[in-house]
Amino acid sequence: MIDTVKNAEATPDQEQPYKELGLKDDEYARIKEILRRRPTDAELAMYSVMWSEHCSYKSSKVHLKYFGDTTTDEMRSKMLAGIGENAGVVDIGDGWAVTFKVESHNHPSYVEPYQGAATGVGGIVRDILAMGARPLAVMDPLRFGRPDADDTKRVLPGIVAGVGGYGNCLGLPNIGGEVVFDESYQGNPLVNALCVGAMRTEDLHLAHASGTGNKVILYGARTGLDGIGGVSVLASETFDDTAGKRKKLPSVQVGDPFTEKVLIECSLELFEKGVVVGIQDLGGAGLSCATSELASAGDGGMHVWLDRVPLRATGMTPAEILSSESQERMCAVVEPANVEAFMEVCAKWDVIATEIGEVTEGDRLVITYHDEVVVDVPPRTVAHEGPVYNRPIQRPADQDELQANTPDSLPRPDDLLALIKTMAASPNLASKKWVTQQYDRYVRGGTVLAQPSDGGMIRIDEETGRGVALSTDCNGRYTKLDPYEGAKLALAEAYRNVSATGATPIAVTNCLNFGSPEDPAVMWQFEQAVKGLADGCAELGIPVTGGNVSFYNQTGSTAILPTPVVGVLGVIDDVRRRIPTGIGAEAGETLLLLGETHDEFGGSEWAHHVHNHLGGRPPKADLKREKLLSEILVAGSRDGMVSAAHDLSEGGLAQTLVETCLIGEVGARVFLEGDLFTALFSESAGRVLVAVPRTEEQRFTDMCTARRLPWRKVGVVDPESNALEIQGLGELPLDELREAWEGTLPALFE
Repeated sequence: MIDTVKNAEATPDQEQPYKELGLKDDEYARIKEILRRRPTDAELAMYSVMWSEHCSYKSSKVHLKYFGDTTTDEMRSKMLAGIGENAGVVDIGDGWAVTFKVESHNHPSYVEPYQGAATGVGGIVRDILAMGARPLAVMDPLRFGRPDADDTKRVLPGIVAGVGGYGNCLGLPNIGGEVVFDESYQGNPLVNALCVGAMRTEDLHLAHASGTGNKVILYGARTGLDGIGGVSVLASETFDDTAGKRKKLPSVQVGDPFTEKVLIECSLELFEKGVVVGIQDLGGAGLSCATSELASAGDGGMHVWLDRVPLRATGMTPAEILSSESQERMCAVVEPANVEAFMEVCAKWDVIATEIGEVTEGDRLVITYHDEVVVDVPPRTVAHEGPVYNRPIQRPADQDELQANTPDSLPRPDDLLALIKTMAASPNLASKKWVTQQYDRYVRGGTVLAQPSDGGMIRIDEETGRGVALSTDCNGRYTKLDPYEGAKLALAEAYRNVSATGATPIAVTNCLNFGSPEDPAVMWQFEQAVKGLADGCAELGIPVTGGNVSFYNQTGSTAILPTPVVGVLGVIDDVRRRIPTGIGAEAGETLLLLGETHDEFGGSEWAHHVHNHLGGRPPKADLKREKLLSEILVAGSRDGMVSAAHDLSEGGLAQTLVETCLIGEVGARVFLEGDLFTALFSESAGRVLVAVPRTEEQRFTDMCTARRLPWRKVGVVDPESNALEIQGLGELPLDELREAWEGTLPALFE
């Protein structure tokens, strides 16, 4: 028997499984207060998914407001769409707009690695598509437990295959990301996915249902039983040590990239023909989200005929249809006069399209099933007026002890050449070629830079060469030691990586991955990280355009390292002047180290890999210096003064030298001053190694001196040596370094 609104009114005391759906006692009581009755089964399903942590941001809203509080009018002027939309949109000039966003698909990827990762890519691509843009490229910041652990060997190959399989089938290049290993991610890998797309500024579309009488059309794949409960249960609670996998298996969606590819082309033609008023993708919370958000953002109500929804499973209840997270579906609002043209485009692409509703007067979302009313709710209470919590916040009791446990007393080796090779082969610093070779990085022909470059870069405009660069970064160890500074350091590194390509950073997205919000220590980490990121963006003058919060990333009581992944977007007026990461083969080019090196090893890769140590304070982020460094690099790119650039981060100068030589397949002679261990392995921020042609050395260094950017000559390019030679230590043949650098991941996962 279908639970209708009439039946709900007649049976106020009927017990309902609200706790199993993730709702608290007070939340259920509030739903009854809003409706002035108990909810129907379908209404309960809608509220449970839309009031989940994943959809409502109920534990993070009070802190995320800080992004708006610190965003100036000048920063806002760069945005065409910001926080609250499907994705952020920025104007990059010449009539072009770019939209980008990063989101998480962490828990599904642990349960079912391939499909969890694949549908994470599919979902973020549809967010970009929903803005009216053509998706152009993806990136994948990934984090795993110990590389030698059995579970890592279970999830990593499947996740990488899922990211590559879905993106490759869509024909989207994967231009960058991260692969990081740490024991804290054991049993809770992080699978974050970023997509970037472009459109003409006049083609921007926002998600709203306005205009009484306009039709609501569901198009794309049929609706099935996969993904039900994904956001209310799977993404909004922790895994326990025993129940994890089998309990949550039905909550993982199943993706079909070929259906999505057709859906992309169909949607872009619909946009081009101007037959869409508003559009919303169906991802987390499925039709519950699409209908309530479209209605809430519009100027009226909505009536939906749920029995018209095309199904691929028999016997589905209204609650299941509304909660299904089946992939490759979109919901559009179309004027009656344009319905025929809309349907013709869908038929051309062989895309199923069904008129399932219409915009109505008033302020109610009414959903019927075989002429019975199963939902009658104010849509804003579902989509935008969920519970908001001021969770208890407490600085961890052991935070002072953690920061006092500095790495100063750790033994520093005498054989620094051997340490360079050891570090180059460490899982976090080793080449990620084994991963990236499974991705198509150059499909569509627009890729200018991709892994292992500091940042990915794609061409937007064929005529002018205008393009954008992107980088995602975060060091969870830094954030554990100091969440405020750690978030700033993540921003600084992503900003620096974009600058090192020759692009000017203009906007930020983020994916904030943390443990349980019910833990006051986790909420302290979250609050501090949000403030650090917001303050850092204000200092740099670039806005946060959107992002994602992922809580409950822990197994039992063990939370992951706080991991606020930061994505930075930069614009370059001509991609032909991009700066490569690897040094070139011109003999005698000067290697200059920009920035200052200090004895900073708290949270460093050396302390982690060699000593399994975490303690002290992270490096200090100087964002004024980062901004100056960016301006110098962009000027060097624009005026042809810099032939290569590589930022210094994890592993310090030693790792940067290894990578810049191996990527460029060219040797170098290096001469350093002072304590060589600190010079080689410190992770001080705000530093970049650049190669400068001899003819430009004087002009470039004069510019640095005039702008008061510290610089030091540390070496020369020497393509004849086929080695990295460090004065006073000896030389490391490039063949040996490459074997160490590229051999780690294949040995672990092949």
